[in-house]
Amino acid sequence: MGLSLSSFSLFANDTELSLSDEFPQCVARLQTQALAAGVSQATSTDILGKVQPLETILKYDRNQPEFVQTFTGYFSKRVTDWRVNKGREKLRLHKEFLQQLTNKYGVPAHYLIAFWGLETNFGSYKGKIPTIRALTTLACDKRRSAYFSGELVQALLLLEREGLTEKDMIGSWAGAMGHTQFMPTAYMKYARDGDGDGKVDLWNNEKDALASAANFLQNLGWKAGYRWGREVVLPENFDYQLAGKSQAQSLPFWHDKGLTKVNGQLVGKADLTAALLIPAGHTGSAFLVYPNFDVILRWNNSEYYGIAVGHLADRISGQKDLSKPLPALPKYTVDEMKDFQDKLNQLGFDVGVADGILGPATRKGVRAFQLSVGLIADGYPSKETVDAAKNVIFPEAVKEAASAE
Repeated sequence: MGLSLSSFSLFANDTELSLSDEFPQCVARLQTQALAAGVSQATSTDILGKVQPLETILKYDRNQPEFVQTFTGYFSKRVTDWRVNKGREKLRLHKEFLQQLTNKYGVPAHYLIAFWGLETNFGSYKGKIPTIRALTTLACDKRRSAYFSGELVQALLLLEREGLTEKDMIGSWAGAMGHTQFMPTAYMKYARDGDGDGKVDLWNNEKDALASAANFLQNLGWKAGYRWGREVVLPENFDYQLAGKSQAQSLPFWHDKGLTKVNGQLVGKADLTAALLIPAGHTGSAFLVYPNFDVILRWNNSEYYGIAVGHLADRISGQKDLSKPLPALPKYTVDEMKDFQDKLNQLGFDVGVADGILGPATRKGVRAFQLSVGLIADGYPSKETVDAAKNVIFPEAVKEAASAE
């Protein structure tokens, strides 16, 4: 499909997707920004000045899932026997080098391998989209123009620093690149030459990628000598109101509450804070997460991702699978989840904006609602919980307000 440079608009799911300016004017603005940041005139003219918008990018950016992602669905696709076995193979292959990285950066080898496995299947799929075109398109879109304009400038500086060509720079639709899927800013700031050849190549050099991941994690705050967290077993009649990422407590607190490791021993009493996560409800596994879990979330701010990285690292290092099978969970559409969130808000259980996302605020509101109707308050919207919310009679004030409208 041919694209006119005089204007640029797309349509996806009946929603118009349009760039912030006419494309040539936007590119001119970006050229000025790039030159001010130190990009050469040649790169500004010969590369950025000739960029064509990439039609598919805004569709990817606006693509909304039809169904709410469950922990079972997410985890089962990411922590697989194939990834565990391949990860162990890579651990053996790079054993000496990984030990050097652990000594230097404090990040154990199995975590580096786990990040690598989740990001690109150990380099087997690093993305195929031209980075400069993707970032320019996103920089000319109103939604996150400032962020992607900055990433584009860093991508151009990276191209010059490493002597790359446009064809070298390929990755995800959002501009993440290489084995570890670094955005340009992270690449410029944290990428390291792992094998000492004088270049930093995250696309083709596994040692560069692993060294860069270790440096990145150290700078994000990784605490050497500590785990990410662990699976735990909860005692009978446990108070699920204590769960949630925002309710971290001391490890002795959890010890006194009777939480045990999967081997039956009580969790320790080290001077460490920990939060309890129950991502699949009370029928699934529970996890006690430590400060290094927060570091994982700074790489990718998803609790599901953090648990997957941590447990994959455990499995790669030789530990066993989860002690409980992944439970079959109800499958809600995003619209169904929004309706449920709206109902909870109307009933006075604040879950924030009804966005269809099962985040911390929703889980907190769900726990409070479950407690009010005598259900196990694990924060998971089971079918029983959703049905109970649908059947709750509105308070009189809410009914009057609804009828007045």
